[in-house]
Amino acid sequence: MVEMVKYAGTGRRKCSIARVNVTPGTGKITVNDRAFEKYFVRETDRIQILTPLRLTNAETKFDISAHVTGGGLSGQAGAFRLGLSRALSSSDPESKTVINKATLLRRDPRMKERKKPGMKGARKRFQWVKR
Repeated sequence: MVEMVKYAGTGRRKCSIARVNVTPGTGKITVNDRAFEKYFVRETDRIQILTPLRLTNAETKFDISAHVTGGGLSGQAGAFRLGLSRALSSSDPESKTVINKATLLRRDPRMKERKKPGMKGARKRFQWVKR
């Protein structure tokens, strides 16, 4: 019986969480059981996600399946990229140095700032009238 090699990585960004599984294959990418191009419609999100694959020249070496929840599409794309970077770095120690130099293994700590009382949003205030 042949054992299947699987590498996993978890990524988080804003309120999104992505669980990414990487297996040796032909380069097929699925997100929530849908095609990659159908889920991430914006080209900028797709380019951002595929960055770790391009850096390590592994675009056709692995099949990638991801389960993404929470937040919006931009946050989900960032979470997917971090999860994919972590999975690829665990697959090959040589690729870990390349991914780490590109700072793709760091979580983006920026979160939405909370709304304050007496204000329209986090920072915008209501217009002040003297008379």
